[in-house]
Amino acid sequence: MNPPEPLGPATTSRPEPPHPALASAGEALRPALTLYLDVHRSPELSGEERRTAAQFADRLSALGLDVTRGIGGHGVVGVLRNGEGPRVYLRAELDALPLEERTGLPYASGNGAMHACGHDLHLAAAVGAAEVLARAAAHWRGTLVILGQPAEETLTGARAMLEDGLYARFGRPDVVLAQHAAPLPSGMIAHGAPHAPMTAASIALDVVLHGLGGHAGTPHLAVDPVVTAAAVITRLQTIVSRESAPADQLTLTVGTLRAGTAVNVVPDTAEMGIGLRALTDSSLDRALAAVDRIVRAECAASACPRDPEITPVSRTPALWGDPAATRAVRDAHTALYGSARVTDWPPSLASEDFPLYGRAGAALHGEKDVPLVYWMVGTASPRQWAASAGRLPPNHSPLFAPDPRTALPAAIGALAAAALSGLAGAGIPG
Repeated sequence: MNPPEPLGPATTSRPEPPHPALASAGEALRPALTLYLDVHRSPELSGEERRTAAQFADRLSALGLDVTRGIGGHGVVGVLRNGEGPRVYLRAELDALPLEERTGLPYASGNGAMHACGHDLHLAAAVGAAEVLARAAAHWRGTLVILGQPAEETLTGARAMLEDGLYARFGRPDVVLAQHAAPLPSGMIAHGAPHAPMTAASIALDVVLHGLGGHAGTPHLAVDPVVTAAAVITRLQTIVSRESAPADQLTLTVGTLRAGTAVNVVPDTAEMGIGLRALTDSSLDRALAAVDRIVRAECAASACPRDPEITPVSRTPALWGDPAATRAVRDAHTALYGSARVTDWPPSLASEDFPLYGRAGAALHGEKDVPLVYWMVGTASPRQWAASAGRLPPNHSPLFAPDPRTALPAAIGALAAAALSGLAGAGIPG
């Protein structure tokens, strides 16, 4: 059974009058849009986000936030203090993907990288929300902390920022908030179920298969690791189809395969990149053990001269939102936009390193039970949605093309409203 499709556009209704702190949201749109276009045009890969981090930091600094750069690599932290009260963190991501953009947009990237997951939208919305909250300081009390996180796509950036003393240096959060671009109509917000994961646990593996190189004309004197790799890939498919319970949600992807330098040479090695995703850690662990067993068995069957190397590159747990905090944020979004524009989101096999800011990362940051809230924001203009028949190019596609003019206003409002719901109880009135 395929995972549930995101809901389409619902009948619109006029929302209740917004909290007075959000009255200036329209004024934050133009500078946020300028940042979006700039970052989209000049994307940077994970760990290389120097320019993006500088742009983000400069915008926060211009709004009066106390900005610290270089946290966990190129991470940025902006702090806006406004008296005694709760400490609310907003997180956005800096990095792009190694894709050649094919959207045809006038501001498309041409450097071999692409913001194909909406991180440019997240950054622009965070700056917009910071401006809204800075203008409306009379309506809330507490401390706002805005993160520009590097290396989310490699699932290493949150860990790096936390290991660099994020909470020790900037204070324990009362809640950490994040949103993500999704193939929904612009203006719609989607929240996960209170007792289900929002995103999956995942692990990425580098695998090296060792053969015995030689001449293509004398293959009997060699051990071809390409043939071994082919056998491994075929057998790996049985993990999902035959070793996992039908009720489990699990995916296995061989995302990279590299071997050889010339057609007349049998190579010494073949290298594979394998990704596993599951909604529970126990399912992930069972699948990981099966990968190890299959890789080693196929190498033995091929008489490989050395054992394979199986190296975990990154691992992240499933993302569980805090039920009470999620309910408060969802209520804030409903009060702001109306119930017709706030919908449900099913558990997803996408993965995130955002869980490490909460309970799953306690060993890194030393804090217990930091509540997390995470939701989806729509990206498609009415014209895009109608033309797509509900099947937009998804995140990580070279055709992924949010419409910032219609997506950014709701993304800014959703983030600012969520922050207000945690700052000194200054939630949106129902």
